[in-house]
Formats: sequence, C-alpha cells, structure tokens
Amino acid sequence: MQKELSKDVCEEKRYEHIFNTYSEVINNYFFYKFGNKEMAKESVQEAFIKLWENCKKVPPSKAKSFLYTVANNLSLNRYKHQKVVLNYANTVPQQTKDEQTPHFKLEEEEFKVKLEQAIQKLSEKQRVAFLLHRIDDKSYKEIAEILDISVKAVEKRMQKALESLREHIEAFN
Repeated sequence: MQKELSKDVCEEKRYEHIFNTYSEVINNYFFYKFGNKEMAKESVQEAFIKLWENCKKVPPSKAKSFLYTVANNLSLNRYKHQKVVLNYANTVPQQTKDEQTPHFKLEEEEFKVKLEQAIQKLSEKQRVAFLLHRIDDKSYKEIAEILDISVKAVEKRMQKALESLREHIEAFN
C-alpha cells in the first residue's frame, strides 16, 4: 500500500508522459470551448500548471480526469455569460489538388460558411458535444466522462444539435 501512495504525478518522467499523452487532446477541448487557438494554448498551460501544483494529490490514473475538470472550470470561469465563436474554416484541411468546377467550389465555400454559422448558433453545450463527437471521434461515453454528465445528456445534446443544424442548413437552401 505504501508503494502505491508514492506513485504520484510529481515524478518528472511520469508528468512528462502525461503531458505528451494529453496535451493535444486538452488543447482541442479548449479550442472547441473558446474558438481561439491562443486562448486554448494558454489554457492547456494553466491546466498543466494546476496539475503540477496538485501533483502530490493526483494519482496518475486520475490525471486525465483532473485535467478535463480543470479545463471545464476554466471555461466556465472565462465565459460564464458569453458565447463561444468557433472558426471552423481554419480547422478544415485545405486540398492541394482541386479539379472541381468553379461553380462547385463557390457552392462548397458558401456551404462551409453556412455550416460554420449554424454551428456557432448552437448552444455551447450542444456545440462542444457535437464537435467532440464529430471532429475528435469521441464516443458518447467518453464525452460524458469529459463533460461530467450522463450518456443520456450527451445523447440529448447531440439530438438537439443535429435538429438545429438541419433547421439552419435547410433555411439556407
């Protein structure tokens, strides 16, 4: 039992492993919450600083959960009464070779703008659940753990998000 207690996040190699494993995922989470790459990077740093400050209290098996909890708390503190604007167009990889007609390209660009606007109109809860599922390929169970809600709540948020997106996109046509 004593040996287990000595295993904490304060060991440099263990902390470095945790950072290398979760920093990109936490960064994506913050980016979806804030819609701002710089703020996401700063928030990742803050989350890992909090982890280091609490390294004696956090066992390695709980580090991921701790980081997501800190991430969620930071986002709530920063944007309690503001909506997050996501710059979706910057996250879509650009094609290097394009053999499509100019008309098709124009329609595609217009659709991207309309999709971005529709995603921005989602509530923050719906938007985060939607992007975690569709962009990061997270399962409903994983999203529930990240957001500290039930799987049913994730299902409901996804259902509402998809309904809202359908309405907004159909309204554009």
